[in-house]
Amino acid sequence: MKFAKALGLMCGSFMLVANGVSAQELEQKTGQPPGPESQKPAESDARDKPLRDAEALMKAGKPADAYNLLAPLEFDRSGEVRFDYLIGIAALDSGKPDKATLAFERVLAVDPNFAGARLDMARAYYQLGDLPRAKTEFETVSKQNPPEAARATIKKYLDAIAAQQSAKQTRFSAYVEGGLGHDTNVNNSTSQAQISVPYFNNAVFTLSPTNLKTADNYYSAATGGEVSHSFNNNWGLYAGADLRQRGNQTETAFDTLSLDGRAGVIFASSEKNMFRIGGTKGRYNLARVHDHDSSGFNADWRHVYDPANQASLFVQYGRYRYVNPAMSIQDFDQATLGTGWLHVLAEGKSVLFGSLFLANENDVAPITPTNPSGGRADGNKNALGLRAGGQTAVGTRTELFVNLGLQAGVYDKTNASFLIKRKDNQLDLSVGANWHWDRNWTLRPQLNYTKNDSNIAIYSFDRADVSLTLRRDFR
Repeated sequence: MKFAKALGLMCGSFMLVANGVSAQELEQKTGQPPGPESQKPAESDARDKPLRDAEALMKAGKPADAYNLLAPLEFDRSGEVRFDYLIGIAALDSGKPDKATLAFERVLAVDPNFAGARLDMARAYYQLGDLPRAKTEFETVSKQNPPEAARATIKKYLDAIAAQQSAKQTRFSAYVEGGLGHDTNVNNSTSQAQISVPYFNNAVFTLSPTNLKTADNYYSAATGGEVSHSFNNNWGLYAGADLRQRGNQTETAFDTLSLDGRAGVIFASSEKNMFRIGGTKGRYNLARVHDHDSSGFNADWRHVYDPANQASLFVQYGRYRYVNPAMSIQDFDQATLGTGWLHVLAEGKSVLFGSLFLANENDVAPITPTNPSGGRADGNKNALGLRAGGQTAVGTRTELFVNLGLQAGVYDKTNASFLIKRKDNQLDLSVGANWHWDRNWTLRPQLNYTKNDSNIAIYSFDRADVSLTLRRDFR
């Protein structure tokens, strides 16, 4: 038996020698006796290497590279405290606080007393703007007798949270702006000078120049502001107003002045859900004469799914009444119901948004001597609309934007003059840029284009408006 054992050892030694390695050399190189157990440190080293590399990248000030190194391993290695903590730190320091909170939650699920993870969780909530949860986490860490340096950091964050929450109680913003522009159709009129009217056996009528497409240069001015006050984390009030004027160089009959006010209640059931409901009131002047008034209410609900996605539902109702009895034939009530979506792209510099809405204009024109049957010529209107757009930052001072709107409208009353029910399809397009030479001043070049196609010629028109506006914000 001893002989067989010795023979086996000799054979093993000869095999090692044949491969150019003695047992003694192997032991000296690995620190382990030869055999299957010697593979475990190698496997452990291979598994530990990504973590060491990530730590090195963090120390070199490259958290984004560290996160990109660890992210592909997250599915297999989530649940390992060291891995989760490291990828959480990398995510937090590379601007991904939402992903950091997920990693820190896994760490704290395994080790609730891991003060470092809880402190960084608080920092992540702070970056997300979730101040109540950030405050809770910071206060929890402060009760765990942290080192003096950590205690000083916690105090700075808590002071900043207190200041922000105090500032949030009452907020005020205002603006003033002025601009110059050129409008190819200041009166939203057709370019077709002669119109055939079926009611008069298709007789051709020549339109008055005031009802034809007219171009002009103009100036614009506006000012406004809004104040909001929070009573607590759930309830608040808001109120605001805007005053806008536009004067044409020669076509002063189409000068406008509008004043619009709003006020209402805000209710936030959580950081992710906010409701607003309020009333509106407006006055509109045309050619320096009181033309019509508006009043109504609006309500909306906004839900934040995550830092990159926000959904909304909205409803609006308005009453529009003309001052001149001869114009009361145009009176109507309008109701709108819609939904919207906003998405922030991964780099955080671009935003996409869109909305879909249904609208109804209820014909409420009264019976008058000039309108004995009541109602407007085309009756009620139902419309379906779509709006979409986006904005992207170019450098640190400029944003480019584009907005597109499409709306299809049908009326329910046969027009007595044209013997058909009116149908309109309207396109609106806005493109421009905002250039900020500091946080309060903005220079905005902009092009607006509108095209309305109608089966009744007098309602078909197109319009291009190019402008340059200077704005000053106060906040």
